[in-house]
Amino acid sequence: MLSHEKVWAAIDALAARHALSASGLAKKAGLDSTAFNKSKRQSVDGRPRWPSTESLAKIMAATGSSLDEFMGFITKTADVAAIKHKPAKGVPLVGFAQAGAGGYFTDAGFPVGQGWETVEAPAIVPEGGYALEVQGDSMLPLYRHGDRLIVDPNAMARKGDRVVVKTTGGEVTAKILVRRTTDLVELHSLNPEHPDRTIPLNDVEWIARIVWASQ
Repeated sequence: MLSHEKVWAAIDALAARHALSASGLAKKAGLDSTAFNKSKRQSVDGRPRWPSTESLAKIMAATGSSLDEFMGFITKTADVAAIKHKPAKGVPLVGFAQAGAGGYFTDAGFPVGQGWETVEAPAIVPEGGYALEVQGDSMLPLYRHGDRLIVDPNAMARKGDRVVVKTTGGEVTAKILVRRTTDLVELHSLNPEHPDRTIPLNDVEWIARIVWASQ
């Protein structure tokens, strides 16, 4: 069932899927940057204000999303709301330096062994998810030193997703997935001072989608 809260939550989820804020999504769709602001979701007398069908059509066109995908976000927001009061759970915490070293991960990107420090993560984090602690400033301004990124190696990474990539050479980096083909992976840098990357697929050990960050 559609509701005012679910529709707006789906817009926020669509923006996040493409590494955008709500205002960034509005601008990308050619709308006023304040169109999706929190203050615009209620009228001055407190009544709920719904986004227009034209606005929804524009954001789907701008992000290359289908109506089915958007409706999927509505369903997911309902699922999240149903479990949001569940207690946090512990997940393994791995430093980026450890992630780059050999012997700590399976070929699919899951941590192996015992004795990991654990940190709390939202209950919605899927089984197999774990935390990576940001080190240094290469991911500014989005992620700062000490931030913890919860990643899900099981999740299908799509265009626009924020991902952590490990190369066969031991490099571990967080970037935005631009394109993935049978031959290569194109990545957009989170930090404008660092270059975008194109990595041959043979040089990619694993890719894990970022599903939450402790910012």
